[in-house]
Amino acid sequence: MDLPLLFLIIEVTTLVTLSAICSGLNVAIMSLGVGDLNRKAKLGNAYAKRVLPLRRNSHLTLASILLVNVAVISTNSLVLERHMSGVLAGALSTLMIVILGEIIPQALFTKNALKFCGRFAPFLKVMVFLTYPIAKPLQLLLDKLFGHSESALQSRNELRLMISEHIGAPQSELDDDEVEIMRHAIQLSEKHVRDIMTPIKSAYWFTPDVVIDAQKIDEIKAHGWSRIPVFNKRLTQCQGVLTMKDMVDIDFDEDPMRADELTLYDAATVGSGMALDTLFRRFVNAKSHMMAVERDDKIVGVVTIEDLIEEILGVEIRDETDRAVKRK
Repeated sequence: MDLPLLFLIIEVTTLVTLSAICSGLNVAIMSLGVGDLNRKAKLGNAYAKRVLPLRRNSHLTLASILLVNVAVISTNSLVLERHMSGVLAGALSTLMIVILGEIIPQALFTKNALKFCGRFAPFLKVMVFLTYPIAKPLQLLLDKLFGHSESALQSRNELRLMISEHIGAPQSELDDDEVEIMRHAIQLSEKHVRDIMTPIKSAYWFTPDVVIDAQKIDEIKAHGWSRIPVFNKRLTQCQGVLTMKDMVDIDFDEDPMRADELTLYDAATVGSGMALDTLFRRFVNAKSHMMAVERDDKIVGVVTIEDLIEEILGVEIRDETDRAVKRK
């Protein structure tokens, strides 16, 4: 092989390779979201830390890549034109740039965009430095016309769909139980207390004048409730909550007592239309396991922390008492 031909092959190969890198980086870096890069950088991803400043200043990076790419393509055409006719040089340059400098590198770089951009970040910075006198004014113009790219937040449905994609995915770090919990937790604000409460007709409750004796204790045990709300007869007010643990040491055979003579713990009242995420906060602040539910100033049911946990987990929690009551 003669020396001029060897030089031509080296020049063209170098120029097409540079064009391929520019083309691949152009598509790859613009496919990366600022928000996703920011999260990965905070988690210690080295590639994300390198690429994030370049992606944030996307117009400057984009202008630099395109300026270098156009310069390389033009130079490649001029180099070929010195050794062959203009038409042949143009056709050959176009084919090489389109196939080797555009299609193949773009398909390759987008497959592992972050890795390629991270590895070529120093090269990108060199391009920005070399083209800065021209790229900087272009950046200012683009910023003026189109503004800066901002992180886009996902909607609740999009988040739920993204989380669902982890089910059965071998590369996912989440197991199926974690996915289900997160999916139900995201939906809390869309559901209301009335969806999980126990209606008043199905609840077990006392009025303040109910006499608790041995027979009533047997009745309480049969229902399996550890807490009993006390409402007035018109169901407009919650007097408090009785707990079974406070009645263990009392001999009701010898000393029957009214419900309002026992220790009653304060119980908050919530509206039936309250969202479940708000209910969760109310439970935390109230330091209570049971609340009365009202609608139109009348108590229509009760809701417990267990009801809320079941909604988050997506399964019904059944304890020993539940199984015993079911058998009876």
